[in-house]
Amino acid sequence: MPKVLIPFALLLAAAAMAPAQSLETLVNQPPHGAGLSFLLTDGTVLSQGRNYHDWYKLTPDAFGNYVNGTRTQVARLPAGYVPDAFSSAVLANGRVVVVGGEYNNGAFVLTNKAAIYDPVANTWTPLGHPAAWGFIGDSPSVVLPNGLFMVGRKLDKRMATLDPTTLKWTEVGNAGKSDFNAEEGWTLLPDGTVLTVDVKNELNSERYTPSAGSWVTEGSTIVDLAAPSTSGPIPYPGGTYNPPGEVGPAILRPDGTVFATGASNNNAGHTAVYHPGATPTAPGTWTVGPNFPHDAAGDSSAALLTNGDVLVLGNWGMLYQFDGTNLTPELSPASAAYLMMLPTGQAILTGGRIQVYNSTGTYSPTWAPAIANYPAIVTRGSTYSISGTQFNGLSQAAAVGDEFQTATNYPLVRITNTGTGHVFYVRTHNHSSMGVATGNAIVSTKFDVPAGMETGAGTLEVVANGIPSPAVTVTVK
Repeated sequence: MPKVLIPFALLLAAAAMAPAQSLETLVNQPPHGAGLSFLLTDGTVLSQGRNYHDWYKLTPDAFGNYVNGTRTQVARLPAGYVPDAFSSAVLANGRVVVVGGEYNNGAFVLTNKAAIYDPVANTWTPLGHPAAWGFIGDSPSVVLPNGLFMVGRKLDKRMATLDPTTLKWTEVGNAGKSDFNAEEGWTLLPDGTVLTVDVKNELNSERYTPSAGSWVTEGSTIVDLAAPSTSGPIPYPGGTYNPPGEVGPAILRPDGTVFATGASNNNAGHTAVYHPGATPTAPGTWTVGPNFPHDAAGDSSAALLTNGDVLVLGNWGMLYQFDGTNLTPELSPASAAYLMMLPTGQAILTGGRIQVYNSTGTYSPTWAPAIANYPAIVTRGSTYSISGTQFNGLSQAAAVGDEFQTATNYPLVRITNTGTGHVFYVRTHNHSSMGVATGNAIVSTKFDVPAGMETGAGTLEVVANGIPSPAVTVTVK
């Protein structure tokens, strides 16, 4: 997208007046930087290298510090699959799925290749695509509350779900869809429906009900969040793609509203706020949000901070924080592309140089997970169940304009040894829900106690989107 030169010093001056947020640079950087990152359920961070071929894992140090963590190279994707701009998710079984890609090996092909990563075996396995899908590309996707991974094909209205257990694809209904899926992002709502802002049918928004397999309009966003395309038709092996433009990320906030950001439109980046209807069947409404100050967030990244504010990366490289009313410029990272929340309550910013963002403020205790049933004594090398409320957090907590989904709405289990202070994230899997804002409903997950973990007394917390539960005592044998 073309950028208009502005007095950027004005943004820096505004940032200097903001509260004392800070950025720290990771001690151990990968050789080419890092692209999209995934929070694995053992607390490590999986990242694609900026050369697109290599993948790396960041492991926090013994005290749970990611800045001082170690980074190791892990397995590459299957031969011939080197995607950029793809659909993706961490599944309820702890594996990572990557589907499609606008580019493959640097070529614009809208590939239909896919693969799934097993973090225990450190292996990528080729994954089939929905029947008769000759292309996929950079498509919207979301993990539904029942654990199915749903993808929308880029150049039309078709949609399909992947069963994470059988790895089988099933095409699903798309009745009522207003326009093609191209360049749209999907935001999961507490009732299990999915919200999107149209890019081709500008100003319109839509909501999808999985059980009905259909879309309904959610009205006008009032301001235009989609920017017109700045490039002409692009040939690919199946035809020619006419880019419709871009839109920014949209994030569900703890109060149930969705903060949606826009791409540059007449040198202005608009925002809008979605307010859900009073009942599940009632349509929502939109209000106008603050404009970016001479900036925008087209095809950019955002994350939900633990204080309930939305952190957005502007197209000029400035970080902004939306507190429900104001959109405030804050800091300019060294090099940032994507945001994701860590279980420490920090946000990791990947790019040419990887940094960690430390925010101010804190969360409401009512937002935290709460443990109801857990094993007070655990044995190394064994698997246990734990249950409680709000294990999935109040939001997916991460979004990009369309592709590159890296949501973190699933539980991590953190055990801290009382004697040494060492922190252990024990791998979780088989989450009973992949929803958001599950309220008082009891949800559960399983966790594996590592064979080499320290023994003795400790505390256990369940963490979702960087917010920990009240700690309970546990003994490791």
